[in-house]
Amino acid sequence: MNLRPTFLPLVLLLAGCTSTLPTQSKFFTDWPAGMSPTEIGARVADNFITRTLEVDQGKRPYVIYPEVINWYGALEVAKLSRNAELRQRLIAKFDPLLTPEGAKKISPDAHVDFRVFGGVPLELYLQTKDEKYLTIGKGLADKQWAAPTPDGVTREARYWVDDIYMISLVQVQAFRATHDPKYLDHAAATAVAYLDKLQQPNGLFFHAADSPFCWSRGNGWFAAGMTELLTELPADHPQRARILAGYRTMMAALLKYQSEDGRWRQLVDKPESWLESSGTGMFTFAMVTGVKHGWLPAETYGPAARKAWLALAGNLDENANVRDVCVGTNTAFNEKITGPAAQLKYYLDRNKVTGDLHGQGPILWTAMALLR
Repeated sequence: MNLRPTFLPLVLLLAGCTSTLPTQSKFFTDWPAGMSPTEIGARVADNFITRTLEVDQGKRPYVIYPEVINWYGALEVAKLSRNAELRQRLIAKFDPLLTPEGAKKISPDAHVDFRVFGGVPLELYLQTKDEKYLTIGKGLADKQWAAPTPDGVTREARYWVDDIYMISLVQVQAFRATHDPKYLDHAAATAVAYLDKLQQPNGLFFHAADSPFCWSRGNGWFAAGMTELLTELPADHPQRARILAGYRTMMAALLKYQSEDGRWRQLVDKPESWLESSGTGMFTFAMVTGVKHGWLPAETYGPAARKAWLALAGNLDENANVRDVCVGTNTAFNEKITGPAAQLKYYLDRNKVTGDLHGQGPILWTAMALLR
């Protein structure tokens, strides 16, 4: 019996796999001691678990987005590293919020910084299939689009570059949990609207139209939001080409502005500004994912992403707190600062701190991207 017609395509398929996969993955293996994504992910996740929620410290009225992004990243790291004990600890941290008293800590406000909370129970549903988590998460995703604008964008949109991650995460997670494409349509329509308003010819984004500076973490939020969306958006989706083009234009700009250290600066395109870790973590997550999915040429972006990860991992202290994180930052205009010189000074003078959750979460995202 002649098996050649069946066997030859199989050989070619296998040859294609072995020639492609090492090109994409060779930059993301053979880590120095203590710098693998499994090790770093576990350390940073443990750092988060051992913290008391800020609402329980009296610092906040509700659980807020920096805690959400750490929870989500830590849950993904636990799943991908098959760390059942870590996952159980993360669930145990969440479940008190399911009680009547705990539910008061989840904001009912129609604001992107609070709606993003839904990403965590949706991740818990994806991992456990427990409907109680789906109800909470899907409810927040649906409320975000309860009364959209005529062009199909949520009324929570402020047209600050930060928003895209907050909107994309909860909507993409709702799609992952339900497979209803309306959630991808929501996120895609918003991403395109923000691309049109805020992306500059150099590929970077202004913090807002009235605060025209390329603040690192703001750009990071957009990079990460586009990445989450592109991971799920079908090839034939009418807005995929536009979003992918915006993503690639941004990644090319980031390649140009990466420092010798491997990180990016507080103002990405200003060489006088300081090296900042939260935006760096977000950019690294976006770049690693792009290389792995083939959206970016591996030989060009793989070394840059590896260098950035090693810079991040090397910038943790002994307790897995990341150094050089910009403090929470309003738009300059919203702080009643006007004029180019004054706004520039505002961004350059923002304090840098160690262990801020804005910086912890993106390291977890990058660890999960490397583990996928």
